Amino acid sequence: MQPVQVAVGVLGDAAGRVLIARRAADSHQGGLWEFPGGKLEPGETLQQALDRELHEELGVRVLATEPLIRVLHHYPGRSVLLDVHRVLAWSGEPSAREGQPLRWVCPATMTGLNFPAADHPIIKALRLPDRYLITGENPREPKQFLDRLDLALEAGIRLVQFRAPSLGAAAYRALAGELLARCRSRGAQVLFNTGLDVALELGGDGIHLTSRQLMQLRERPLPSEQWVAASCHQRAELQRARELGVDFVVLSPVKATRTHPQAQPLGWDGFGGLARDLGLPVYALGGMQPDDLPQCRLAGGQGIAAIGGLWGGPASAHPGAPLAVAPGSSNLG
Repeated sequence: MQPVQVAVGVLGDAAGRVLIARRAADSHQGGLWEFPGGKLEPGETLQQALDRELHEELGVRVLATEPLIRVLHHYPGRSVLLDVHRVLAWSGEPSAREGQPLRWVCPATMTGLNFPAADHPIIKALRLPDRYLITGENPREPKQFLDRLDLALEAGIRLVQFRAPSLGAAAYRALAGELLARCRSRGAQVLFNTGLDVALELGGDGIHLTSRQLMQLRERPLPSEQWVAASCHQRAELQRARELGVDFVVLSPVKATRTHPQAQPLGWDGFGGLARDLGLPVYALGGMQPDDLPQCRLAGGQGIAAIGGLWGGPASAHPGAPLAVAPGSSNLG
């Protein structure tokens, strides 16, 4: 079945809210909330369709955009391919030109509203920031470790994976408690990269699965209110992540790294070929720096994941995405 291609626009305001509209009751998925947009007409480019649809629906003209996510979803009797872009600049004031109800809503509160199933990955992408910190060196030196963490949080990091494979279980728990308290005080979310039992005991915002853990699981290990992320390196792992209902993935290595010199880098073309149509937010890992963010977005990525490129210090400073997740939210749709 050939999917219907739909251009979708995400408009955000200075308060971090996003504009949504309610579908007409007599339409497909009628009565549900959605992000503005509509299907491409014959001969239209994506940008032309997005500008036309937002002008018809909201009375605005699109001036600048950047890719957010592509979602292929199969409904009974119909398939849709949502090509979603953040609208970074527009002219005019959004208004309901077709009489549809409009609301400006924080992404963290969208879980209380009814959206079509195809829109759920969009909500997750909006709730996630563009940088995902993987904790780095010195876990056996807690003061140095936590000082570096503080630098990263001061630079704006709001999503942290606590990875410390050199620590035993007791030391991991002790340092995790300190890390979690500091992240909570800055509105940052924490995912634990450890055994599932320990992660559940620590009470963070979710778990980050290794590729081995991912391939051994038979079902999603946490409820929808907590994040489940996974490390992936190849198509089979990405497919498994999607089957299990993982919320987002890290795909690596994009570039050659000193820590894994034997690994064949994907490059941006390889990354984009795997990430662009996955239908999940995908972070690029492997030699990443904040300057890689524009290229990552063009390749279909959510943002970058890094140790050295984000682990404290002035070089880590980079503004977050315009519609980054509201600090401290941990509930999912």
